[in-house]
Amino acid sequence: MLDIALTEKIVTALVSIAILIAVYVPLERLFPARQQRIFRPGFATDGLFFAGQYLVWSSVAIVALTAFHHFARSHFPNVLSRLGVPTWFLCIVAVVGGDLVVYWFHRACHAWTPLWKIHAVHHSAEHLDFLAAHREHPLDGLATQFCQNLPAIVLGVPMGWLAGIAVFRGMWGIFIHSNVRLPLGPLRYLVGAPELHHWHHASVSRTEHNFANLAPWLDVVFGTYHCPKGQETYLLGLEEPWPKGYFAQLVWPFLTFRSHATTIDSPVDLATDDTSTQRSS
Repeated sequence: MLDIALTEKIVTALVSIAILIAVYVPLERLFPARQQRIFRPGFATDGLFFAGQYLVWSSVAIVALTAFHHFARSHFPNVLSRLGVPTWFLCIVAVVGGDLVVYWFHRACHAWTPLWKIHAVHHSAEHLDFLAAHREHPLDGLATQFCQNLPAIVLGVPMGWLAGIAVFRGMWGIFIHSNVRLPLGPLRYLVGAPELHHWHHASVSRTEHNFANLAPWLDVVFGTYHCPKGQETYLLGLEEPWPKGYFAQLVWPFLTFRSHATTIDSPVDLATDDTSTQRSS
């Protein structure tokens, strides 16, 4: 049984990476945000993060979220549904509520050292593309998914109603990391855009912009929105020393935690510094 499940996961991962390559390699060649090689530095490490997500961590997240869903259903009565609140309205509240929770959790990840040490794994990528989107510590990914789904679970929204939105946002989350520059106009305020999220990955001690990856209207509301102008020439990645390997990055946050204080410096305002030198690709 385990062999069958593992085989299915491997097939799913191979099909997924094949689709991503077929879509994004041409897209990133035709509309590049930066000139960089396909097999750029860190490509193999990001490949391992991709494999880890598909073969291990996605299943862990599903089990954890399912367990919490059962717990919530048995401890929190579905009051709104009992009052006859339409499911479509609950879906809207759940999506907006999830975006709000994720926004403030993301800001907390940049403001509190225990969370930052985990979240920094994602920011360690010095080159962004469709594969770098998968560079994420499993605890960071699990916490983000928990925050995104918390309102829906508490409100009792049927997960099937939000499945389509979840799939779209998963795909769009890869798009905003891709090495692509395409004008989206006002749509970027609603669903996000690569130029906004690339700026969030700028190499500084801590950024203070663009925390609402897939709902930038929240950045507008809370004063953290910034859309850089001109070519993307600023550095990407971390200023602090960070290991390059996959397994080293999984344990590094815990090895270095005690050497840092429990608070961090104030975020850096980057809005006037769009033209720093880019790392060589």
